[in-house]
Amino acid sequence: MNAAIVESFAKPPRYGSFADPVAEAGEVLVQVEAAGLHPIVKALANGTHYGSTGALPFVAGVDGAGRLEDGTRVYFGVSRPPFGTFAERAVTNSALFVRLPDGLESLTAAAIANPGMSSRVALQFRAKFVAGESVLILGATGAAGHLAVQIAKRLGARRVVAAGRNAAALAATKELGADAVISLEQPREDLVAAFRREIAEHGVDVVLDYLWGDPAEAVLAAIAQKGLSHAAPRIRFVQIGQSAGATITLAGATLRSSGVELLGSGFGSASMQEIFAALAEFFKEAAKSAFATQVKSVALRDVESLWSAPDGGARLVFYP
Repeated sequence: MNAAIVESFAKPPRYGSFADPVAEAGEVLVQVEAAGLHPIVKALANGTHYGSTGALPFVAGVDGAGRLEDGTRVYFGVSRPPFGTFAERAVTNSALFVRLPDGLESLTAAAIANPGMSSRVALQFRAKFVAGESVLILGATGAAGHLAVQIAKRLGARRVVAAGRNAAALAATKELGADAVISLEQPREDLVAAFRREIAEHGVDVVLDYLWGDPAEAVLAAIAQKGLSHAAPRIRFVQIGQSAGATITLAGATLRSSGVELLGSGFGSASMQEIFAALAEFFKEAAKSAFATQVKSVALRDVESLWSAPDGGARLVFYP
């Protein structure tokens, strides 16, 4: 079969022939129709993601949309190594797929599943979010961030605050439902003050962090409090991505002086059952009322040339 083959962690995947997968006990074979190029796909392909085993070669891709052998349309994930989803065919555990509802195209499902899951699972299962709470999204200007704004609002968020660097993409979050925006393109002291005002004046119950690094440090500095007589509101800080840095410096006093709770959301901290349960609900909502997102469909044969090309804010989805 044709596939995008990772032969080196230092080079983009190569389009070529790879052995066809054969479903084993407890697995199903999927005819792939679309697979998205998500940050995790790139991180696994360059060996930097914690899920990388270091074994080569393998087919790129972690999820996709396609059809089972009986024609059922499904979204699926986590194909057995060395098989991935950037191929004509893939295999997956029979418990790791969900039927796609009528009205939701395979292309759209492949584009929104991974970025949408990141906030839906973080809110529903990690933060235990309830309607009426407020959400601060750190890194709201990408595909995942734009979806996070919409998902938080649909789940009943009282207030959604979007924070990011790209001015145009940040302004666009207001059209998606954000109640306020905070630019990360300002001096550190001003940024901390902006976060502190938001917390003091409106309250923040949940932080969804796609950035880590310096922006996360600024939020945590704003959460920290001085004095001995204050009441510390509970704030669940959910770490999702690290596009601004892999590490932070955190003063112990920040934890002792505040009600912040540090959580992570991703493969490992959330179970596959939770992830696919959240996705099933997410797809139903998307079929009823589409989420605003930018998608670009491209041929798998062009994977090598498009792998590192600017995407213009759109999620690239490859079709075999």
